[in-house]
Amino acid sequence: MMTTRQQSIPVPDKHTVLVVDDHPLLRRGVRELLSLDESIQVVGEAGTREEAFELTRRLEPDLIVLDLNMKGSSGVEILSTLKSEDPSRRIVILTVSDSGEDLVACIRAGADGYFLKDMEPERFLESIHEALEGRLIVDPSMVRYLTEMIREKKRPEEPNPLTDREEDVLRYLARGMTNKMIARELKISDGTVKGHVKHLLKKLGFNSRVEAAVWAAQREDERARR
Repeated sequence: MMTTRQQSIPVPDKHTVLVVDDHPLLRRGVRELLSLDESIQVVGEAGTREEAFELTRRLEPDLIVLDLNMKGSSGVEILSTLKSEDPSRRIVILTVSDSGEDLVACIRAGADGYFLKDMEPERFLESIHEALEGRLIVDPSMVRYLTEMIREKKRPEEPNPLTDREEDVLRYLARGMTNKMIARELKISDGTVKGHVKHLLKKLGFNSRVEAAVWAAQREDERARR
């Protein structure tokens, strides 16, 4: 009998992915689809909230694919908990819900993408790669909800001053760069970048890189108009 708490040893130079869904058949399908891409390795599968936390903390995958509706739990709650522990974790939601309210709730909780389960397999693989590259990926049919959320988002009070290095990291975040890409640009370690991202998000009061990038763009626009 296969348990949901599956894991494998990460292979160097591959993007690692954790699949979290309470439906074994869907987990199997996502794993087999991702296995078609030689640059991606599914390092674990989780079917419960507890398994999701345990495997994420132990494996620290490059990307987590998370179901929105989990038995006995909420995908948003799992997302919020994992992001509060480490805002630099990349997590995308995979769901059947095309509700604007669900999308906005997930983005505000820190989601780095929102995929619908009826998307074509080829587009799913493309979206996974784009998410791994640091981009926010939302199903085209739901972009209007994201646009409305950004328009309604109020600029926060001026935060505690960012350090010069945090400003550098924020500038690259606004370009959609991943931690690894930023590390190469700044010639520092991935772990150091991760620490800077965590600190600057805390200073700004945001849960996700997306919110920080939007804020940074708004700030630049205001400065350009002065």
